[in-house]
Amino acid sequence: MKTTIEKVGSHAGAEVIIGCWLANKRTSGKIAFLQLRDGTGFIQGVVVKNEIGEEAFREIKNLTQESSLYVTGSVKEDERSPSGFELQVSNVEIIHKAVDYPITPKEHGPEFLMDHRHLWLRSKKQHAIMRIRNEIIRATYEFFDKEGFIKVDPPILTGSSAEGTTNLFHTKYFDEDAFLSQSGQLYMEAAAIAFNKVFSFGPTFRAEKSKTRRHLIEFWMIEPEMAFVDHEESLVIQENYVTDVVQSVLDRCRLELKALDRDTEKLKSIKAPFPRMSYDDAIAFLQKKGYDISWGEDFGAPHETAIADSHETPVFITNYPADIKAFYMKPDPERAEVVLCADLIAPEGYGEIIGGSQRIDDPELMEERFKEHQLSEDAYQWYLDLRKYGTVPHSGFGLGLERTVAWIAGVEHVRETIPFPRLLNRLYP
Repeated sequence: MKTTIEKVGSHAGAEVIIGCWLANKRTSGKIAFLQLRDGTGFIQGVVVKNEIGEEAFREIKNLTQESSLYVTGSVKEDERSPSGFELQVSNVEIIHKAVDYPITPKEHGPEFLMDHRHLWLRSKKQHAIMRIRNEIIRATYEFFDKEGFIKVDPPILTGSSAEGTTNLFHTKYFDEDAFLSQSGQLYMEAAAIAFNKVFSFGPTFRAEKSKTRRHLIEFWMIEPEMAFVDHEESLVIQENYVTDVVQSVLDRCRLELKALDRDTEKLKSIKAPFPRMSYDDAIAFLQKKGYDISWGEDFGAPHETAIADSHETPVFITNYPADIKAFYMKPDPERAEVVLCADLIAPEGYGEIIGGSQRIDDPELMEERFKEHQLSEDAYQWYLDLRKYGTVPHSGFGLGLERTVAWIAGVEHVRETIPFPRLLNRLYP
């Protein structure tokens, strides 16, 4: 009976066939221990020379790393195994014998591993990270479906930008200028007026010359927009969403978190509601801690980390100065110099994972913002139309997938949280 490593638990005591690859092996006298992987998980296969025969055992001893195999064996319960099972091997059929696999069990530098990213993905740690990424995506779809959102796909090629064109990749769209999207938000606002509650999930691009552990050139964003939802209501949705995602990973990625040695106790404490700190209070907090920062300045990684270290859960920083935020954010009715916005800072030094705000719904104020920011009315006329034809209070936010994966999985650098990262110095593989 063919099965997968992920499903061997339902075949305890039975003989199964698994198509797999040899991740590693060791031999001890007349016994060989095969570390097998099939893309769904890892399992140990135990080969006993007296049971399989001398010739077959010799072939198995000579197997090379990443050779592809059909392995037949009986599923045995084993409490020492992370999965609770191992395979008592009765036959090995070699499909292809790999030669000189470059990523050996020894330590390799990050640049070497990134050069071989197409192969590094096979390792246990990278496999675990990608499975957690997949669970976050699955839980995202489940959460927004449960909350009555529908998915709408914004374009990747755009003629306008959500936050200015400074860090955008420019291209030609036949005879017109175009840019790779840095956010689907503006289009999602149009979709929210049509469908009430919507979300998008897709790639975004930032031409930032940054080499920090938090930045990628190409990354994926989840961007909900909601009609008739104010800033406070949006914050509740954000914290419920993050709580739900973390719980889903805890429930469904136990083996992956264990493979990464993730401290799950820290994740178990992630429950809504999250603490909130105004920008004013954050500045005062940082100044008291000795940071040289003044009101009106944006926060860098050290500032966000200092704030995060004072909390065990993510923390919202609210009401930033209007001058350091995007043109579309709604001013606080009681303080025009700040806007109704929030950044959600993850614990443990992972930085901002969500940015969101209530959007300007006043047509006259939006036209003023266009003039202040010197935005082309030709390029943005369609966006102005949203305020002219049935404008309503509305809010939205964007969650960066890779930073969220890094935080939940406990990974140091975001380059390991996406299958094929695009970095300042890397467009290959």
